[in-house]
Amino acid sequence: MDYAVIESYLPLYKDALLLTLKIGWQGIALSLLIGLAGAAILHFKVRILKNIIGIYIELFRNTPLLVQLFFLYFALPKVGIKITAQTCGVLGLGLLGGAYMIESFRSGLESIAVIQTESALSLGMTKEQTFIYVILPQAVSISVPGLLANVIFLLKETSVFSTISLMDLMFTAKDLIGMYAKTIECLFLLVVFYLIMLLPVSILGSILERRLRYAGFGD
Repeated sequence: MDYAVIESYLPLYKDALLLTLKIGWQGIALSLLIGLAGAAILHFKVRILKNIIGIYIELFRNTPLLVQLFFLYFALPKVGIKITAQTCGVLGLGLLGGAYMIESFRSGLESIAVIQTESALSLGMTKEQTFIYVILPQAVSISVPGLLANVIFLLKETSVFSTISLMDLMFTAKDLIGMYAKTIECLFLLVVFYLIMLLPVSILGSILERRLRYAGFGD
C-alpha cells in the first residue's frame, strides 16, 4: 500500500464525503417529513389518501433506488421537468426513505394503547392535541430503533449516486481507480470514509435509544 498516494487522495475523498453527507442528510430530512405525514394519514384513516399512501409505499419499497434515480434524472426531462443531479439525489433518497419511515412511524403509533387516547379525550383534549402531545412523542420514542436503521440504510444507499454523475464517495473511488489503477489505496479510503460517515450515527443512535429507554419511554 502506497501511503503517499493515500495522502494525496485525502482532499478528494474529503470533498466527496461532504457532498455525500449534504445530499444524504437532506434526503433523510425529506424522508422523515414524508414518513411522519404518511403515518398520520394512515393512523387517522384519511379516505383516498390512505390508498395513495399504500400504493406509494409498495412502489418505492419494491423498486431499487437506482431505477428511481434513472426515472427522475433521465425520464422527467422528456416531459419537460428538468432537475439537477443533486436535487435528483435528494428527491430520490427522500422518496425511497419516506416509504420506510412511514412504516416505522406507523408501527410506533399502533403500539400505543387505545386507553391513552381515551384518557386524553376524557380530560378535555382535542384529537389534534392528543395526537401531538400524548401519542406522537411516545410513538417516536418507540420508533427510534427502526428510524435509525433506516437512516443508516439511506446513507449507504448514497453509493448509487455515482450513476447520475454526482461526485460522491463511490464516484471518486471509481474515478481514481480508472485513472491511476491504485485499487487497494482507493478502496481502503472508501471503507475508511464510509466508516467515518456511518459509525457516529450508529453510536449516537445507540446512546439515544438507551436514554429514551431509561427515561421510561417505549416500555
